[in-house]
Amino acid sequence: MTPFHIVVCGSLVPDPLQTLEPTLGPEGPGLKNEMMLPSVLDPWAGHALYEAASLATKHPESRVWLVSLGPKARLQQLMMSIAQKAKFELVAIDSSASGFIDAQSVARTLATAIDEIDGLDKNRLLLFGGCASASRDAGVTVQMVGELLGLTDQFLAVDELEARDDGSLRVLERIEGGKYLASTVRGAPAVVAWATGKLPEPPNNPQVGMQNMRTILPALQKAKAAIPNRNSIHYQEVAIPQQKRETRVVKDMSVDEIAREIADWIRG
Repeated sequence: MTPFHIVVCGSLVPDPLQTLEPTLGPEGPGLKNEMMLPSVLDPWAGHALYEAASLATKHPESRVWLVSLGPKARLQQLMMSIAQKAKFELVAIDSSASGFIDAQSVARTLATAIDEIDGLDKNRLLLFGGCASASRDAGVTVQMVGELLGLTDQFLAVDELEARDDGSLRVLERIEGGKYLASTVRGAPAVVAWATGKLPEPPNNPQVGMQNMRTILPALQKAKAAIPNRNSIHYQEVAIPQQKRETRVVKDMSVDEIAREIADWIRG
């Protein structure tokens, strides 16, 4: 079987159970008390990481790197929780994890870090990431990283990837109408942006965690600082969307009348 070099782009996001209040500060928009908010691994990036680890176990001599961009101290806290989930090598970038940073700036930073990975064979490269993000939901970051690395075979919103014995890849990609587009590519290199995948979150494995921490801590110490470009996008205001509810109770209306009234309300 062909061994792969799998690079997963994924970082921390604020715990969705917390109340997130945007605020506009002197350095641009952010979240109120952002550094104090508990963090979790981005859900879509988590799917990508677990799929990458599963694929690597089926193909001996494969390697998995997790490239994470975020504040070094918070990345260390995050790694303490996910190091036991899957085997990977960390590439840490000390930078802001704010969701208000331009995706293009993030993509350039990630592509530069991937280019500098020691021992990475781009002929075997599978670039994994989420098709979206809980913070930077531009939906284009992974695609732009792939373009910057010269990877033109790209698959978005993937739920299943099968690596065959001849090195080819069969990909099931979400399209409209709840259907899948089945594609076959000759093999690596390729970009795969994951939707939900097929695998559940793996249980904690203390042995895997101990192996990972031997490389995670040195990687965090060597994390290079990156200053994102905040000048490419200008925000005039950031605020929580206002909730508005208008309720009427009407009997004996036809479906056409209901639809017409809803359409008129939207136009208004």
